[in-house]
Amino acid sequence: MKKRIGRGGAKKAGRDVRAVILAGGRGTRFWPLGRAAKPKQFLRITGREPMLLETVRRVRPLVPARRVILVADAASTRLARKLLPRLPKESFLVEPLARNTAPALMLATARVWLENPEAVVAVLPADHLIRDEGRFLRILRAGVEAAARKRAFVTFGIPPAYPATGYGYIRHDRESGRKIGGAVFYPVQGFKEKPNLAQADEYLASGDYAWNSGMFLWRADVFAEKLEVFAPELMPAWTGMVEALGSGNRKKLLAAFALAPALSIDYALMEKVEGVLVADGDFGWSDVGAWSTLLDIWPRDGNGNACRGEVLALGAKNCLVWNPSRLTALIGVRDIVVVEAGDALLICDAALDQKVKDIVDALKKTKKHKKYI
Repeated sequence: MKKRIGRGGAKKAGRDVRAVILAGGRGTRFWPLGRAAKPKQFLRITGREPMLLETVRRVRPLVPARRVILVADAASTRLARKLLPRLPKESFLVEPLARNTAPALMLATARVWLENPEAVVAVLPADHLIRDEGRFLRILRAGVEAAARKRAFVTFGIPPAYPATGYGYIRHDRESGRKIGGAVFYPVQGFKEKPNLAQADEYLASGDYAWNSGMFLWRADVFAEKLEVFAPELMPAWTGMVEALGSGNRKKLLAAFALAPALSIDYALMEKVEGVLVADGDFGWSDVGAWSTLLDIWPRDGNGNACRGEVLALGAKNCLVWNPSRLTALIGVRDIVVVEAGDALLICDAALDQKVKDIVDALKKTKKHKKYI
């Protein structure tokens, strides 16, 4: 699809970068603190501010407020507007339906494409932690340059610290790195699904695999071109979104959005595209995927306990406690998670905290589920 660059599309000194922040996740693994009315990205679990606010502030040195786009459902958008009152109303892009990340990113990229096809889209989840923000910005700037100059899709691979089975992996050619904009980028050889432990051990030993960070960069026009070549089945949805956004017709936008399959961007496009580049995301990343990940984020006492709230621990080791309003007493327990959220209390083995979402699923089947989820 060709487009003449109109207002806002003229070539400028410096890159036109749009931060597209995916802010619509439910975050069920952080129940009972995280609820439908207050998902993970709105929780103050990694710092003093909600994770979404930290994400927006993190990119502001590179992206002005008017070029930040938050993509979320209507409920999360309402929360985001209250949290970020200084962002212009145009920054909030409401998903017509809950359809996973591929339709959401098609919608956001179509919006950018209409404004400036040569703009670089930086896709960032709203609920990740970055410890070294200075380094993150340096690598993000380099990624913008790589996406713009090479007309390539760009991603960041997290150097694996252990043989994780909960992440997807990126295989890349470490012998063919090329420096662009201050960082080294490697050709991607393939995206791998979450492996079993034996496979994860092999990935770690080879040195050719990285964790998939879920962060991506592309030029809006390059996205449209790649879509047409590598995922032509998505073109009717893309064309419909572009036309509906251009005309402001909400009914047409809903119809176009519904044409896109409810798939992640990895399945729908990234795994199919050729010529993807990856840089090392060695900036202290965590996806904060479950309660136990906070054991590596919060300060610990001498016995490895990480706590928010007053805690008296006698012989307790490697426990995580969230109970800011009450005293929690622990005696002789190890490797457990305790979360007090007013009307609900979670106590679980830290090794099984990925199953917290199963509690939410079970609650949905009860008559009182709305009260607790």
